[in-house]
Parts: sequence; C-alpha cells; structure tokens
Amino acid sequence: MKEILNNRIDGEMAWKGCDLKGRSSWIYKLTDVEAEVLDRALANLKAKGLSAPNFDKKDFPIDGMKESIASINEELENGKGFLLIRGLDAEKYNEEELASLYYGLGVHMGRPVTQNPKGDMLGVVKSVGDSSDKRTRVYETNAYLPYHTDLSDVVGLLSLKKAKSGGMSSLVSAAAIYNAVLDESPELLEVLYSPFYFSHLGDEEYTPSPIFSNYQGKLSCRYLRQYIELGHELKCEPLSEKQKAALDLVDDIIHRDEIKLDMMLEPGDIQFANNYMVLHSRTGFEDFDEEGRKRKLLRLWLKMPNSRKLAPDFPGRNGFSE
Repeated sequence: MKEILNNRIDGEMAWKGCDLKGRSSWIYKLTDVEAEVLDRALANLKAKGLSAPNFDKKDFPIDGMKESIASINEELENGKGFLLIRGLDAEKYNEEELASLYYGLGVHMGRPVTQNPKGDMLGVVKSVGDSSDKRTRVYETNAYLPYHTDLSDVVGLLSLKKAKSGGMSSLVSAAAIYNAVLDESPELLEVLYSPFYFSHLGDEEYTPSPIFSNYQGKLSCRYLRQYIELGHELKCEPLSEKQKAALDLVDDIIHRDEIKLDMMLEPGDIQFANNYMVLHSRTGFEDFDEEGRKRKLLRLWLKMPNSRKLAPDFPGRNGFSE
C-alpha cells in the first residue's frame, strides 16, 4: 500500500532557490590540502599509464579525503541533496586530467554505473542532436533541457567548457515541489503517487512508476515529462485529465523563480545531485562555432553506499547494467 505524506516537509531538503541565492552553503570549496591530495593521486594514476574511466579506487589513493567524502555523501543523502564542488584549476589541467580527477573523486564516493547500452561510464554532454525528436536524448541539443531526474542514485556534472552565452544549470528541490502541491492542490497528490508510464532514455520500453514515493521516512521523486508522455504513447494509454492537471501543476511550480536555483558551472566546477531529492535542468544556450570551444560537460552516474531504500512500486535503477 502506498503511503501518502500529508504533512509539509521541513528541513534542509525542502530548500527554495530564493533562500539559497547569494549564499555559499551549497558550495564545497576544496582546501589547499585537498587539492594537493587530488594532485598526488592524479600523478600516481598517470605513472601507471591510466586515465578515466579505466581505473578504480586503488589506482587513485585519496585517503586524506575520507572525512570530506563522508561529508559530501551525507549532504547528498540527508542534507540539501546537492552541492557544487569548486577548486579544480581548469587552467592547470587538461581535459583528460580533469576527467580523471572527477572520476577519481567519484569512485571514492560511490560506484560508477553505465549510462547507455554501449556501457559508457562517462557521458559527454554536448549539443549534437535534434530537439524536435522525442527520442533524442534531451541533453544532446542546445535547447532548453526540461527538469528531470536521471537513472542513478546520484548524478555528477563536470564543466569543461562554457557556452558562448546561456547554458545555466538549474536545480529544484523535490520536497519544495511537494510542499507547494500540498498547499495548492492536495487532491492531486493521489495522482502523483499513482503509476505513470516512463519510457526511459527514449527507448521502446516503458516502466510504471509514481512520481512521488514516501517510504521509510523519506520522500523520493522521479520526473521527466517528455519521457512520461512517450511512455504513455508506447503503452497506447493517453494521460487522463487529472494526470495532465497534476503534471501541469508540477511544471508550473518548478519554473517559479522562488523555487529554482540557477547557477553557471564554470570550467572545473563539479555539481553532484541526488536524483531522488533534486530535479535538474539547463537553460538554452548559444554555442561557439569552433568545435574546440563548444560547451562540454562530463556526466557521471553513481550508485551510492548510503542511498535510501526504495518502495516496491518505485523501482530503482542504476544505469543500464542493473
């Protein structure tokens, strides 16, 4: 039986963008000592002739950051659900080195999982596709990328190059969305706790799952309207008027200025977000003409050691191999 939460959610996880703008509580600044630890680990990796993603924890020793890693993981699961790590010098390291530093941090936080049927562990986020095709991966264009969650416990983004203009990253707290629905249209919660059909990653299969799930004291969320609409098309089951109303309300809430938090990921910045607690998006952008200057990020999906248990009707998935 699904358990519908009928009380407002308090605490850090129910943050609003308007409360965080101008503050640095969501930015983790690497200390000089931590930067040195990472630099030595990179030197060790290069001495072995290895680079991302073809190595594991033993090849990238950062024992001096155990407490920092534990703090990051705690924030992702029991705090705000996201953070921005700043301090990697994009002028000092080339793209391959930045990728290895990023991946090395990731393998100590959790276990990287595959992002597509080819088994890629690092996804390249770059404009290459047609935004008019619903089966195009949504991150492969320069158009607005709708708010969504990915198929892993945690998603990471490393910025390598910024766009000519635009391309702001935007985050929204699932708990803040929930509180707004509870305040404005509580009758729609039942709909959001009932199954929708998701066609993950634009493939030809669909999976039933609610948008909200309350289990063992934690609220979890899964959302991407484009994939819900595609899933219902594949299922040949049109969305009901109540379902459309619920989705319209969620879409309205997540675009409110007081709810969302926008940030520009500078080269070297790393953003991590818990996919059950935070929805992420990106504004449209204008890219450079030169191939070598085009906007580019690297995505990492992590299965986390401290991740929450999920309800039976809210099926979890970490990448393509699980």
